[in-house]
Amino acid sequence: MTVLRLRAADQSPLALRNAALLEALQEAVWLVDARSRCIVAVNGASTELLGMPADKLVGSSVESLASTPEDAMFWQDVASGSRTGLSSDTLVRHGKGHMLWVTRRITHVRPPEGDEFWLVSMRDQTRQRQQEEDRETLLAELRATLESTADGILVTDLAGRMRSFNQRFASLWGMPEDLLKERNDEAVQAWMRRSVADSAVYQQRLVAIQEAPLLQSSDIIQLLDGRVLERVSLPQFHRERPVGRVYSYRDLSEKIAARQRIEELSHTDMLTDLPNRRALGERLDHALAVARRDGSSFALLNVDLDRFKQINDTLGHSYGDRVIKEVAQRLKDCLREVDAVCRLSGDEYALLVHQADMRGAENAARRVQEAMSRPFSFDTLNFTVTASTGIALFPGDGNSSEELLASAERAMHWVKESGRAAYHFHQPRKDVDLLSRMRLDHAMRKALAEREFRVHYQPQVELATGRIIGAEALIRWSDPLRGEVSPGEFIPVAEESGFVVAIGDWVLQQAVQQAASWLRQGWRMPIAVNVSALQFQQPQFVETVAEALKSASLPPELLELELTESILLRDAEDALRRLEQLAALGIGMSIDDFGTGYSSLGYLKRFPIQRLKIDRSFIKGLPDDASDAGIVNAIVQMGRALRLQVIAEGVETQEQMDFLRRAGCHEMQGFLYAPALEAHSFEDRVWRSRSSNNSRY
Repeated sequence: MTVLRLRAADQSPLALRNAALLEALQEAVWLVDARSRCIVAVNGASTELLGMPADKLVGSSVESLASTPEDAMFWQDVASGSRTGLSSDTLVRHGKGHMLWVTRRITHVRPPEGDEFWLVSMRDQTRQRQQEEDRETLLAELRATLESTADGILVTDLAGRMRSFNQRFASLWGMPEDLLKERNDEAVQAWMRRSVADSAVYQQRLVAIQEAPLLQSSDIIQLLDGRVLERVSLPQFHRERPVGRVYSYRDLSEKIAARQRIEELSHTDMLTDLPNRRALGERLDHALAVARRDGSSFALLNVDLDRFKQINDTLGHSYGDRVIKEVAQRLKDCLREVDAVCRLSGDEYALLVHQADMRGAENAARRVQEAMSRPFSFDTLNFTVTASTGIALFPGDGNSSEELLASAERAMHWVKESGRAAYHFHQPRKDVDLLSRMRLDHAMRKALAEREFRVHYQPQVELATGRIIGAEALIRWSDPLRGEVSPGEFIPVAEESGFVVAIGDWVLQQAVQQAASWLRQGWRMPIAVNVSALQFQQPQFVETVAEALKSASLPPELLELELTESILLRDAEDALRRLEQLAALGIGMSIDDFGTGYSSLGYLKRFPIQRLKIDRSFIKGLPDDASDAGIVNAIVQMGRALRLQVIAEGVETQEQMDFLRRAGCHEMQGFLYAPALEAHSFEDRVWRSRSSNNSRY
């Protein structure tokens, strides 16, 4: 400590003792002369606190270092004779010019010698003040974070008393501002209890949470106004001990509503607002459960609009959509409230008729036909749309939703193939084991891969001359385990599974290559190949035919494709487009099994067809069956009128051939001349026939 000797008296032993006393104090201390209010002595802690040497401090006016209004008023009072001390926080000037926060205490001192002093002691508050500011900043940030969260936050102590909350909490619960300002815990809790749908359950759960300080919980709370809140409760810890609980509340109402809307949309057709295929599956499962429990039955109707594509193509999709919606309403009007209408796809509907036997299902199908018979009137347009309906009954036509849907769809397709605009019950194929069909399908796929299939060729004979004018390519299958498998057995299975496309493409490739091989040997033999409906509908079918001809280098006029009537009439416009593309390649085309379908003369005139093949079912009764004879004569006369070649298949007797020749039929094929032969046998037979001057039949 340094003592400034202002007067000779300051160097007295007493002054020195006081100086030593001040130096021993840990706080920063000034000794201020009462009359001059100047510092007469300081200790080392003081110089360190203010960053100023003792000689600068001693002699300085105390007001120059502590100049707050409080200090100025105090020293003015001292000058007026006041002897009352002071203790508070204040600011003092540091030697570098900035201000320091200190806690200072000013005490009046009067030694025995008679001089009066003031003892100013100071304790640095800079660190404490900084900590307080940091704490306040942190609290402000926490408060801002609390207010910015989307969740409502409530913090309580272990007794459930409120310690903090944010405005989101207040808005979620709709609490009045004055209620929150009161900080009345019981009033707040009472408000919350009154706001929930089930206050008893709410209170019971809240008590359970409060009685378990370490419990972490999550609850769903239904409010009286319909909103749904999620409450998450976590314990609050301080120094690893629970001191309270934090509740967060989140409004799930919009999320739940959105989820419900998504669920609704996933089960609803957007255009008609009818249940969709997914919803139908669930309703079918429920109907199955009820029917099994009660021992009752129900019906499933598959309703498919006939030639709906023509509406979209001619009137546009906007009219098509209006038709779809109108049909939906008509179908709903056909049923009871307990029944259901669903939209399966573009123009396909399903009707679920509860507690219905065969009679009830037929009545529903008749109501559908009556509803669809009424003309549609949109703007200035009037037109009719018919529908094909397939009916499946539980339990006879299936024991699962998938089986019933498949049965109803098969029945609907039967109607389509039989002329449309009608209804038909599913007819179970009790004589066919589904497992055996699966095995047969697998065996077919294996047979194609292992080259067990082969192609035979049946000669086609010109009746007028007996000349061989072509051959029909027919697939044969010799299975190692089953032996010879009839095409009548495996082709229907291939059509159901779709494998008929691969088989058909393989037969086409083999037949074209064989015709090309014969051509290279100098023998020009046209080949007829059967085409299935599914194969014909493939997008790349025309390209497949063209590629087969190109790869084998076969002239297109040596290939003929045999198509059934159903193929051509399923979608006449699309069929006409494909036929014209095939005709542009130069290949020939014929209608197979003619007479078994519902051919339109108008379509026959438009289609680029060269031949009609009379189905074997009409040949079998010739010449004695008057009905068969009349049908065959009519087909031959129609073919000649349309300038088409007519060929009869399945000719087995001389009498049948003679009748056909007299009727004017052009060609025939059948066992009377030869069955389907392997390629080398076909060559031997045809060559022998030619070497014997083509003996006539």
